[in-house]
Amino acid sequence: MNIADNPFFVLGLSVEASRIEVEREAQKLLGMLELGFAEAASYATPLGARPRTAEMVRAAVAALRDPYRRLVAELWARHAPAAQPAPPAAEEPAPVREGLRRALGWRP
Repeated sequence: MNIADNPFFVLGLSVEASRIEVEREAQKLLGMLELGFAEAASYATPLGARPRTAEMVRAAVAALRDPYRRLVAELWARHAPAAQPAPPAAEEPAPVREGLRRALGWRP
């Protein structure tokens, strides 16, 4: 298993997550991926952001349902370096209209 493919990273959960929390998060992510939400398209790992697919979410849930595979995933996730989140998308600032500022009484 690759550290970037750890089920806890794929689902964005801590190793203390209960079985119900795992199932809920998987259903939420599958719905978000189906609708094309950008927040669900990637996940943070110690190696940087990785793309997330519905198949990866289903595989992560299946791995966490198996007690042995969950234990292995917990060990790797507990001792992995801190996850590096995806860099924030650069937002373009809105254009400033000097005439509008003057009309509203702003002074430089």
